[in-house]
Amino acid sequence: MDLRALPKIELHLHLDCSLSYDAVHTLAPTVSRAEYDRDYIAPARCTNLADFLRCPPRANGLMQTEANLRFVTEDLFHQLHADNVVYAEIRFAPLLHLEAGLTPQQVVRAVDSATERMIAATGIEARIILCTLRHFTAAQSLATAHLVHEFRGTRVTALDIAADEAGFPLAPHVEAFRFAREHDLFRTAHAGEALGPESVWETLRLLQPTRIGHGPRSIEDPALVEHLRRERIHLELCPTSNLQIIPSIPRWEDHPIDRLYRTGVPLNVNTDGRMCTPTTLTREYQGMARVFNWTHEQFLATNLMAIDAAFVADDVKTKLRASLTAAYLT
Repeated sequence: MDLRALPKIELHLHLDCSLSYDAVHTLAPTVSRAEYDRDYIAPARCTNLADFLRCPPRANGLMQTEANLRFVTEDLFHQLHADNVVYAEIRFAPLLHLEAGLTPQQVVRAVDSATERMIAATGIEARIILCTLRHFTAAQSLATAHLVHEFRGTRVTALDIAADEAGFPLAPHVEAFRFAREHDLFRTAHAGEALGPESVWETLRLLQPTRIGHGPRSIEDPALVEHLRRERIHLELCPTSNLQIIPSIPRWEDHPIDRLYRTGVPLNVNTDGRMCTPTTLTREYQGMARVFNWTHEQFLATNLMAIDAAFVADDVKTKLRASLTAAYLT
């Protein structure tokens, strides 16, 4: 089974966690390969999520001009093309890119314009998710939600909340997600990664997203698993990243993705980021095939689930379903 050749859907992909070595070396020529491996790639086993999150700021430091933002976006598209990704949702936090004087609008416009250009150049369909962060203020979160609304009609499509789930509360971000709901904006939210199922329950109650970023620890609560299945709340699972961060998942064999799939919870396989977690979707699929004996059947099923959950118009979903089904059943 040629897993690289299979078309793939990626819903959980952080721009600032996906800079290749070539991209970093181009923007910072003094960074050697050894320094990249040491400073930009997170440890194979992190102490916690906060330990993992020490790496993205280095990449963000290189993403403070419009030219550099466009460049790293283009770099990511080249990685996606090599991995045969046919649809991707790329997320980042615009307010982390203002150190050199850019406005939030300039930041978003730079990534959006590069995405538009690379869609035409590669044929990869893509959308952009704007992230607020757990440690942001209520005003910053609301400003991020307003950006999603302001850029409606571009490739910007949804609001997310990311960063240190265990270190900061959700309360400051409730208003931003209320604004998103009132303006009919798509919503996802990180949960069930650094904390257990109680965090997923709280996120669903306070923010009401239609998808959960990560969420593997949902498996610890059968009632939550049933709720996710019944309400069709999609989990954006990232196996290798989860192994780096979550102590209760020390090996591939311990990851609950296969158990969640077999209970009927909608989910798909993602990388999270191709720098902090040095992986590709092909490698993630190889792990699924090796450990859980996944075949074309499971990969097609979960990619179709991803299309169902994607933050994109129905006509695009129809085209993606047709192309994936034809490729997997040939």
